[in-house]
Amino acid sequence: MKHRMWIAPSWSTAFRQMGLIAVQSTRHGGVSPAPWASLNLGLHTADDPERVRANRRRFFDALGVDVCAVAGGHQVHGAEVAVVAQVGQYDGCDAFVSNQPGLLLTVTVADCVPVLLFDPKRQVVAAAHAGWRGTVQQVAARTVQAMHHRFGCQPADLYVWIGASIGFEQFEVGPEVARHFAQAHKKQSKHPGKWLVDLKAANRAQLEACGVPSNQIEVSYWCTAAHNYDFFSHRKEGGRTGRMLAAIGWGFTNS
Repeated sequence: MKHRMWIAPSWSTAFRQMGLIAVQSTRHGGVSPAPWASLNLGLHTADDPERVRANRRRFFDALGVDVCAVAGGHQVHGAEVAVVAQVGQYDGCDAFVSNQPGLLLTVTVADCVPVLLFDPKRQVVAAAHAGWRGTVQQVAARTVQAMHHRFGCQPADLYVWIGASIGFEQFEVGPEVARHFAQAHKKQSKHPGKWLVDLKAANRAQLEACGVPSNQIEVSYWCTAAHNYDFFSHRKEGGRTGRMLAAIGWGFTNS
């Protein structure tokens, strides 16, 4: 990865003329020391808030986005979707939808699945945070539904990115979690009584069930736990780590 500050879906380049930004940060390029080293963008970690602010300035400056053009919130592992028309913090929501140009929607992750959605026909963007609880509560599907109900978006027009998150072989859970997932998205672990759950596949299936074409859903190869050198992993690092941002917006002249 060569210390890149962010990764992006391949389809995003096709919409560059619309000023689209669709990215997920890595852990590289910031000022925070261990265990938050180095580009910790999480506002709700034990890192020094001034370092987090410095990291966010670096990240948004590199994107060519004013730090004051950002909307996000403190996620609660639920499925509440906020329709956002202006910048600010919308705590208690795990997904955001907007049709406003020059507004960057963000979700915070460190193992959970970031889902970025774009409708180029209606110029609507969305960002969702899908941990296992959010996945079970259909947060990705609810985001698609909010885009449709509020702005008339058709699932067939959506381009979706399932970003870097904990991978199938790394997400080991007990039966109390595994029972919520379809057999196609889990398998028994080598450890007795444990299961491995594929959160990326579960979210992909959810999106396909909504009518999003499979060839318009891109799934990131990267696993936050297996590729911990490049990404923060809450599980791999025992809960003491930084956070990445997944961000999407359109109408940015410098993108």
